[in-house]
Amino acid sequence: MHFGLAPDLTEQLVGAVRQATDHVLITKLSPNVTDITAMAQAAVAGGSDALSLINTLVGMAIDVEQCRPLLGNVTGGLSGPAIRPVAVYMTWQVAGAVDVPIIGMGGIMTAEDALEFIMAGATAVGVGTASFVDPNAALRVIDGIADYCQQHQITRITNIVGTAHKGE
Repeated sequence: MHFGLAPDLTEQLVGAVRQATDHVLITKLSPNVTDITAMAQAAVAGGSDALSLINTLVGMAIDVEQCRPLLGNVTGGLSGPAIRPVAVYMTWQVAGAVDVPIIGMGGIMTAEDALEFIMAGATAVGVGTASFVDPNAALRVIDGIADYCQQHQITRITNIVGTAHKGE
């Protein structure tokens, strides 16, 4: 876990994996860092072909009646809609710092959520937690993106990738 929190260790690890394979290498970044762009740049410098972000945020819940943590490990990973604004922001930051494809994820429940990631700079998105609630969630997201593109006369989804950066 520590290599995912230190740029130099991330670059070394990704570099070692890059030397061991000629397959596409996608590095998943943790949001539990001071500077996500430094981590992204380190992964790319090490040889990553694309980046996936973000992983879960560290969270904690306390049972107020028992006066102790609810989770057996005290802390755990927070995912789903609660982390989407953080994930969109980090996607936007990384898209402005590196020139590799980005897979944005973290709380995508609807097409609008996915479109936020795309406009922030993601070239692809991942639907995770929503699939636990609705196994067809990814299909609904795809259909919603297609509807959005048709309504806005967008012929290629790549035409809106990173459009949130244009207003900087």
